[in-house]
Amino acid sequence: MKKNILLIALTLLAFSCKTEKKVNQDIAQDQKKEAATTPFVWDAANIYFLLTDRFNNGDKTNDVNYGRTQETAVLRGFEGGDLKGIIQKIEEGYFTNLGINAIWMSPIVEQIHGGTDEGTGVTYGFHGYWTKDWTNIDANLGTKADLKKLVDAAHEKGIRILLDAVINHTGPVTEQDPVWPSDWVRTDPQCSYDNYENTITCTLVKNLPDIKTESNEAVELPPQLVEKWKAEGRYDEEVAELDAFFKATGYPRAPRFYIMKWLSDYITDFGIDGYRVDTVKHTEAFVWQEFKAVCDNAFAEFKQQNPNKVLDDNAFYLVGEVYNYGISAGTAFDFGDKKVNYFDAAFNSLINFEFKWNAAQQTYEEQFKKYDSLLHTNLKGYGVLNYLTSHDDGQPFDKNREKTYETATRLLLSPGASQVYYGDESARDLTIDGTVGDATLRSFMNWEELSQKQDVLSHWQKLGQFRRNHPSIGAGKHTRISNALYFFSRSYTKGYFKDDVIVGIDIPKGKHTINVSSVFNDEDTVKDFYSGKTVEVVNGNITIEVESNILLLEELN
Repeated sequence: MKKNILLIALTLLAFSCKTEKKVNQDIAQDQKKEAATTPFVWDAANIYFLLTDRFNNGDKTNDVNYGRTQETAVLRGFEGGDLKGIIQKIEEGYFTNLGINAIWMSPIVEQIHGGTDEGTGVTYGFHGYWTKDWTNIDANLGTKADLKKLVDAAHEKGIRILLDAVINHTGPVTEQDPVWPSDWVRTDPQCSYDNYENTITCTLVKNLPDIKTESNEAVELPPQLVEKWKAEGRYDEEVAELDAFFKATGYPRAPRFYIMKWLSDYITDFGIDGYRVDTVKHTEAFVWQEFKAVCDNAFAEFKQQNPNKVLDDNAFYLVGEVYNYGISAGTAFDFGDKKVNYFDAAFNSLINFEFKWNAAQQTYEEQFKKYDSLLHTNLKGYGVLNYLTSHDDGQPFDKNREKTYETATRLLLSPGASQVYYGDESARDLTIDGTVGDATLRSFMNWEELSQKQDVLSHWQKLGQFRRNHPSIGAGKHTRISNALYFFSRSYTKGYFKDDVIVGIDIPKGKHTINVSSVFNDEDTVKDFYSGKTVEVVNGNITIEVESNILLLEELN
């Protein structure tokens, strides 16, 4: 009996040791896999912002809808871009070659059917910010089937999708688009923007009804929406979904919660990865905390229902447009009479309107050092989205497209996330004759000129791919490592993943010996991603022939 017990004990011990060894091997294997897999990091993302109507026309049969045939001012009507056009470029590898790992599209929901003149000529809602129906995709841009295909195609290539959320206002009132009920919107006063109250509880401009986002009073569906849904045969379905949402959440049937529900459907139904949020400072700060909660719940529901479509463990991403917010302000935006922290339980990141001014006034090192410091102190745990050109900023960094190479170098090598505006990479003209106001920034993508823009496009592609491949560029620690020529290192660690690179800017042509010992070890093989050349580290140095003025150094595994 004792022998049997001893035998059993020895067997269990051997099995236990073998099991423990197997577990340790599995852990080591997982660690090795994690160390070798480059994570997607929103704080370092390379985001391509495009106007859906102005990027690429993939379906000419949907170019005219809803009777939108009125003659418009220059570049103020629909121009034919659509979701199928974006899908085409995703599948062709255009964004992959550009190093893009997230695409932000202007709003795709159904726009007002009529045109209106805000003083800049007759305009249709081609830009997407004049909502008529949050539950439907505008027919000029495509269908829900198109959106599903687009998201799936992007995810297949490791590209995240950001849609654009508008909660602050409906579209303007036209003959075809009656004003929403008074318990939903206000039509006056117009904002004076001289304090917090006069920036929020008011209309942005004349004839842009302001959603009463402050209200907790229950409201009925707008009659024009009821009539529309019944005509389209989906009234019962939409109402049932609303009933389920309000029952599950306990939220009052107030205007803002209807819109949040409608926007969250694009998360649960299509698996989008984030929202860029419009007109943030014109809506109460608590609204965005509520919106984050709704989005987070919807994203968790999508992941639970679609485990095979989960890309990683990143949370749903929200980046806010707080107009004129700059990184120097830290977490607080100043209205004059009140400061508001929009990061607090709401936004992961804010668009950085200051970046272009820093780029114009500071050296590379001054700007990079400043951003590195702020992002690792005052803004630690949050992010900024930098840009040099955008759709409604009439003072871009390079309006005449005379500094296209510097634009790429500044933007794509700076700490923080980068926003490439469609056509930055192809020097799309920003000075269009006959346009008034921001229309000049919104011309159709210049595909026909691309063959003549290969040099500048190649520069954007190389820098973009390097940024995408190395999260240390946007999210890592910045250190200058040479006082003679301008070289710096960036270092980023997440779990078992470690990423270290060295970058040189404005390096004279010719042979250079560079001390890289702070990052690379002797006998390491180092590749210059820009030129494709490889060299070996000897005595802490590499010697390399520089043919351009930039070096992007990475360890070749």
